[in-house]
Amino acid sequence: MNSALDRLAQLPLGTRMVVRYRIEGGLTDAVGELTGRDGLGCTIATRTGSVSIKFDDVQLAKPVPPPPARREPRLQP
Repeated sequence: MNSALDRLAQLPLGTRMVVRYRIEGGLTDAVGELTGRDGLGCTIATRTGSVSIKFDDVQLAKPVPPPPARREPRLQP
């Protein structure tokens, strides 16, 4: 097992992470909360929805800090 898969197996559910994985034509990233895993893959809850990723496709996985706080809207003069 590579270190990315070790991290996915050891980090608790609810951890905010980035997972880089293979797709047709290249690689892409999923950034969000680790919400599930089984013997075949994991699920990351992103801003746009849940992403299921097969362990065979994982290239990188690591925890990331929480997103920055949203800025207040600028006031018009």
